[in-house]
Amino acid sequence: MATKLVIVESPAKARTIGKILGANYVIKASLGHVRDLPTKELGIDITKDFSPKYVVIPQRRETIRELKQAANAASAIYLATDPDREGEAISWHLIEAAKLDKDNIPIRRVVFHEITKEAVEQAFRNPRSIDMNLVDAQQARRLLDRLVGYKLSPLLWRKVQRGLSAGRVQSAALRLVVDREREIQNFVATEYWTIEAELAKRLPKVQKTSFRALLVGLTDGTKLEIPNQQEAKSFEAELNKADYAVRAVQIKEVSRQPAPPFITSTLQQEAWRKLHFTAKRTMIIAQQLYEGISIGEEGSVGLITYMRTDSTHVAASAIAETRDFINSKYGNDFLPPQPRYFGKKGRWAQEAHEAIRPTKIHREPDQLHSYLKPEQIKLYELIWKRMVASQMAAALFDTVTIEIEAKCSESQREYLLKATSSVLKFPGFISLYSEGKDEDGDEDKRATLLPKLKAGDRLVLLGLFPEQHFTQPPPRYTEATLIKALEQKGIGRPSTYAPILSTIQDRGYVYKENGKLCPDDIGIIVNDLLAQHFSKIVDLGFTARLERDLDDIAQGKKEWVSVLRRFYTPFDKTLNKASETIEKVNLDEPTDKICPACGQPMVIKRGRYGKFLACSGYPECKEKTNIDEQTDETCPECGRPMVIKMGRYGKFLACSGYPECKRTMPFLVKTGVPCPQCGKELVERINKKKRIFYGCSGFPQCKFAINLKPVSQPCPRCGKLLIMYQNDWVRCTTCDYKGKLAESEKVGATI
Repeated sequence: MATKLVIVESPAKARTIGKILGANYVIKASLGHVRDLPTKELGIDITKDFSPKYVVIPQRRETIRELKQAANAASAIYLATDPDREGEAISWHLIEAAKLDKDNIPIRRVVFHEITKEAVEQAFRNPRSIDMNLVDAQQARRLLDRLVGYKLSPLLWRKVQRGLSAGRVQSAALRLVVDREREIQNFVATEYWTIEAELAKRLPKVQKTSFRALLVGLTDGTKLEIPNQQEAKSFEAELNKADYAVRAVQIKEVSRQPAPPFITSTLQQEAWRKLHFTAKRTMIIAQQLYEGISIGEEGSVGLITYMRTDSTHVAASAIAETRDFINSKYGNDFLPPQPRYFGKKGRWAQEAHEAIRPTKIHREPDQLHSYLKPEQIKLYELIWKRMVASQMAAALFDTVTIEIEAKCSESQREYLLKATSSVLKFPGFISLYSEGKDEDGDEDKRATLLPKLKAGDRLVLLGLFPEQHFTQPPPRYTEATLIKALEQKGIGRPSTYAPILSTIQDRGYVYKENGKLCPDDIGIIVNDLLAQHFSKIVDLGFTARLERDLDDIAQGKKEWVSVLRRFYTPFDKTLNKASETIEKVNLDEPTDKICPACGQPMVIKRGRYGKFLACSGYPECKEKTNIDEQTDETCPECGRPMVIKMGRYGKFLACSGYPECKRTMPFLVKTGVPCPQCGKELVERINKKKRIFYGCSGFPQCKFAINLKPVSQPCPRCGKLLIMYQNDWVRCTTCDYKGKLAESEKVGATI
């Protein structure tokens, strides 16, 4: 009896499914995509309704040959690629590339959102045919991106610089980063002051319990603005003479509900906030957890559901399992009376998937430490805790708001001050998990206890504390906040967030500084050129509308050729006009240096490995040299000064006597922070992508490295290494401590 052939994308997924299906099935991996548009030409016949010219990817030719052989010996073929548009398209390409439909062998598509025995067996009991609407939607996206990339990128090469690229979605993301940078540059800080009063209940011969209240306005509802120190002193003088009394006390119980289970965007955001994983790294690890990892005697097991989703829906069976676990682990008090159903999907949701959750709630993270890599267990624990917390009872807080009136007899004014307190009454879900914050760290503000007061109680003033402030510009995007902005604006979809962020950084348009995304000069130039001549390409609303068109194609509401034609016709006209009107952008920066070969001025040019000096008389004169930064180091061979040069793998030290002396040394910026593994000093290095990281000076014997700046103070909780991750906020590289540096600690604390 001939066996049945099952084709998946990866060997890991093949192992997990093979364990479930048994000996009657042969599982083969396509290793991802097997066909694509050609790399050296457009590959789209625009005159024939955008007919694509697909070719087998050279690295997959042997794979296709093996799949053909396996198909010839099979009684049926099952295509079990991922349950989204891209997976549907891969299945269709497999049929076309391997000619699987030529031998009258039945071909079926099976879809499952988790690789468990129940889900896989259910999928094989209910196979279907290829959904061409999903294939067409993915095909339309690929052709749109190819048209923009292959038509627009050569224009950037001619008008700006070789090696640049433009993309339909990446250009919109770049615009967000550039626009935010300009907001910051154009921001004008405004001074303002606040005044706090330290008060206590007026009790004779009793130690007073003091508390602070903030001046907010007048008792008649008038708000007060304190723009400068002079105004602050004026209010302070009046408040010093005022009589204070409690005006009202409001006490109420406030509940905080847990966040829903993860979708792709929220997983990427939270993994950045709490684990500092990039979106790309998060998705790679999540793919491993989904496809299956060997768990002792169980063998290869899929640990989480499919990780590309924009739905917060959770299966009823998974909710029931979670509630049963909470009841047995934490007790009935932590279980809400009714299950929580998160049926609402994102504003631009496209797929009918489940949220990202563990495939088995009773498989606790502590049970997996010996089987998973550190980064895998961290991400699994994040997903597991989020799912369990989503079904736990709400956290309860007792909040107290005290209104205080300050009567000034001279001015006849009645000032209003407020003091608030929030004390945790019942931890509920936050005993397990609390959602991270984009700014100011992840920790909750400390609760402030207020004394027991009632309306009419007289208060005594112990002191006034005026404080100067300045309004702050909007923060630069992090990977988390940029993904959040893209999702809110309908730009991209679950499978595209990670590639978008990788692309704008790999192209050199955007770089990271202390975890924040900053536009490079070339990124600003490209953005401005596209905004001026191709406004629709960087228009956020237009990009979002195109995404909705792709959704309509997937649902069979629109035809893909008409969507492409409506986009391409005006785009082609704009491209032709821009080719004639855009002048060559001169990126050269003038200098006061003179070319030693011909005497003409030298200019700073941009190259593959950064900036360099070149003769302005190029191409007649081809003299060029690196831009050397002077150092205090001397060459150990000839005694001349060493200079900093930029090479293929970043900066290095070289003798200024080159070419007579060719001595080079690694470029190491000392930090004064000891390596947590071997005790030698951590130094600043630059990787192949010209990004700064911090590694041990004992390399290669010690290979410890981190991406963020180390802090000289040890972790107050465990004594290990602290690193800067956001403004003045630090986190421990070992435990879950996160905190803010005090002013006294900032001096010399960071590099």
